[in-house]
Amino acid sequence: MKNLNQEDLIKIGTVSAVATTLVLVVFGFIAWNYRGAILLNSLEVVGVEVGDDYLSQLADNGKSDTRDLTEVISEVSPAVVSIVATKNIAARGSRDLFRELFGPSFSIPSQESAGESREQIVGQGSGFFVSEDGLLVTNRHVVSDTEATYKVYTSDGKEHEAEVVARDAVLDIAILQASGANFTALRFASSADLKVGQTVVAIGNALGEFSNSVSVGVVSGLSRSIMAGSRFGQTELLDEVIQTDAAINPGNSGGPLLNISGEVVGVNVAVAQGSENIGFALPADAVFQVVESVEKEGRIVRPYLGVRYVPIGPELSRTGDLSDLPVDYGALILGGEGESAVVAGSPAASAGLKEGDIILEVDDQQINENKGLAQVIRLKKVGQSISLLILRGEKEIKLIAVLQEFKD
Repeated sequence: MKNLNQEDLIKIGTVSAVATTLVLVVFGFIAWNYRGAILLNSLEVVGVEVGDDYLSQLADNGKSDTRDLTEVISEVSPAVVSIVATKNIAARGSRDLFRELFGPSFSIPSQESAGESREQIVGQGSGFFVSEDGLLVTNRHVVSDTEATYKVYTSDGKEHEAEVVARDAVLDIAILQASGANFTALRFASSADLKVGQTVVAIGNALGEFSNSVSVGVVSGLSRSIMAGSRFGQTELLDEVIQTDAAINPGNSGGPLLNISGEVVGVNVAVAQGSENIGFALPADAVFQVVESVEKEGRIVRPYLGVRYVPIGPELSRTGDLSDLPVDYGALILGGEGESAVVAGSPAASAGLKEGDIILEVDDQQINENKGLAQVIRLKKVGQSISLLILRGEKEIKLIAVLQEFKD
């Protein structure tokens, strides 16, 4: 579903970087054994650190809702918006075929001349309000054009100017501020509580023309990792996403994935092209951190550790140049061509991490195929001290690192 400028479908493919790619993790984002998808594992986010405001919003996703689903949709629909990007594009000019064929006497004045420009729609997507004063969430790829002008349209057809407040460098998330006030805002529920088979609802601007379209399905999988890209060759890595069979179409990008209580459990981001109802959404826990950061800091604040590493799994520990690894889990700190394994001046360097170390645990949480180092670090806070269990040679040691803010 993802479009960087327009909602283009994205081809799905399988990307395996296990033996060939060394990944730089400076802010907690890594590509490893990713599945391909068209941008638009059920989600199992662990160790989310949140404030009291967020805890007060968490809903029990496991309990049944006795209300009719139509009532829930009626309540949340005013919070879902259509986003339209427009831009002045120079006209190419039109050929005067009558003049070329029959001479000047038959010339018809051109409606557009080369060099002239007019405003055109260059992209469309969905979003939803998270505050009554107009703060809203969408996908970064929906508002990726820094030269475009953005407007949002509410379910009642009203138009509002919108400014991009922040584009996330890690997640496919952006925060906008719409003009106006007294908007209906959606609440977040913890995506960590999601269960496979749980009912979910997707709402968005389907195909860029059917605003507030509703589709109902279930959570099909959690903690999926995909490689999503456009037909223009641009790609993006998305990890820990929710898989759902609720129909998600081009134009749904940035719209909410809701539980039956009407709370946001994810943000629709991608679909698998050529599939039968395979869509993906970013987890609410990760998205809420972005919203919370913008509300408190006015920008997106990310922690980073500062190591380049290779994730270790059972397959990697049995094959290739790393077949002699003593463990089948963790993150092996390893540099690339002309790149050091530990970033100079980083929290990792200050903590004493070295190339060849294997990070086994972070704050007693094992690093493995289901819980990667990138995911764990991303869910921490800037300035937070973390305990690292390291395997150095044959000896396990513990180190303390203080996470710093990632600078783009």
